[in-house]
This record gives sequence, structure tokens and C-alpha cells, in this order.
Amino acid sequence: MKKISFVLVFILMYFNVFSQTKSQDTLQQDKNIKVSYKALIIPVSLIGYGTLSLYNDRLTKLDTSIRNNINSDNEKTFPLDEGTQSLAFISVYGLNLFGVKGKNNFKDRSIVLATAYLLMGSSVTVLKNTTKRQRPNQTGFTSFPSGHTATAFMGAEFLYQEYKDVSPWYGVSGYFIAAGTGYLRMYNNKHWFSDVVAAAGIGILSTKIAYWVQPFFKKLFSKEETTTQTAVIPYYNKNEIGLSMSMSF
Repeated sequence: MKKISFVLVFILMYFNVFSQTKSQDTLQQDKNIKVSYKALIIPVSLIGYGTLSLYNDRLTKLDTSIRNNINSDNEKTFPLDEGTQSLAFISVYGLNLFGVKGKNNFKDRSIVLATAYLLMGSSVTVLKNTTKRQRPNQTGFTSFPSGHTATAFMGAEFLYQEYKDVSPWYGVSGYFIAAGTGYLRMYNNKHWFSDVVAAAGIGILSTKIAYWVQPFFKKLFSKEETTTQTAVIPYYNKNEIGLSMSMSF
């Protein structure tokens, strides 16, 4: 019961950060970016479902049933999820490189991405270490939530926000890739269905909050805009994948 209580407190902390940010005189909010509380219904519902599954027998049985139908103890795996988890947010920079302009310039979008990644990564790490849910392949107790899936949905929402005014299909493709990443995590027997569902909510919510606090960072760094340079570089090794960010003033 302590674990589920912690997760609920964690969700409330998200709302607290969000509401405090909104109350700071709106900080010259970007009129082109509007994040309403209605937009939070889906990601919070996804997180809530995953949290409930930790102690609900019916949802636990559903996890097992889905796992058996998808995996069927098949030893073959497709490690494509190692790459697809980052494809959406990398596509934002790729599209811009080929002349398809998004909502923000390089610096502003990099700050948004770094903020979203920090929120998502810290959330996933804390929840994994707190819930200690065993993976379906019994290789460890870091199943809840899926970090790969959270990264993929964070990137999908990032791609959608940057290019929704250009074409909605960019966002659709990002979410399609994210859903595929979640499916592969289950197919490869690394995560339960509810791990993936909760992770999707965390990824989406992290990006939404990052865009909401963007005006604060934009105001913070605009004071020396002519002398500030920002670079965000993805990195990958055998054990982990992530982002490194450097700023020079």
C-alpha cells in the first residue's frame, strides 16, 4: 500500500508543478501554445491505470493474459525498440535540417526537449526504484514503468507540438512509432501491458509540462540571446540511451 500511495503522491506533484507554473503571471505565455487541463486527462488516466494495476488482481491477470498472447514464451526478440524510442524527437531536428520549420527555433525547442527529458527520466527512475515490479522475463525488478516507452511517447508529443500546425500527420507518425515501441517492449518480454500504458502517460505529460514552463526558460535565457549557444546531442551505448546538453554563454 505504501508503494501505491507514493505513486499517487508523485502524480499530485506533477499537478502541483503545473498549477504553480500557471500562476506565475503567465510569464508572457506564448499565444501559439495552449495547454489546458483537458489535455491532461488522457496522460493522467494512462498513469492512473498503470498505478492501479500494481495492486488490482484483475488488471494483473489482464497483464499476464496479454503477455501470453503476445509473447507466448517465444525466445526470438526484435531489438528495434532501442532505436525507435528516440526516433520521434530526433525527427524534429531532422525535419528542420531539411527545411521543414517547426514551431520553435533550435534553442527554444532544445530547452523544451531537455526539460521534458529531465521530467520523464527522473519520474521513470524514481518509480522503478520505488515500485520494484518484476519484469515478465524475470531479469530484474525495474519493470514499472517502461523507460523506452516513456521516451518514445515524450518524443511523439514533442514532434506533434512542434509540427501540428504544419501537418497533423507528423504527430500521427510519431505516436505510431511510440505505440510500436511499447508493443516491442511487450513482445520482447521486457514489460507488462500496464508498464507500457503508464509510461505512455508519463512521456506525454512530461512534454506537455515542458511546453507549459517554456515561457519561463525563454525569458530566462533571452537576456543574453546573442551570446547563448545551446546544443542537445543524443547518445547511446550498450547499456543506456539519453541526451547530453551543453550551453555556452
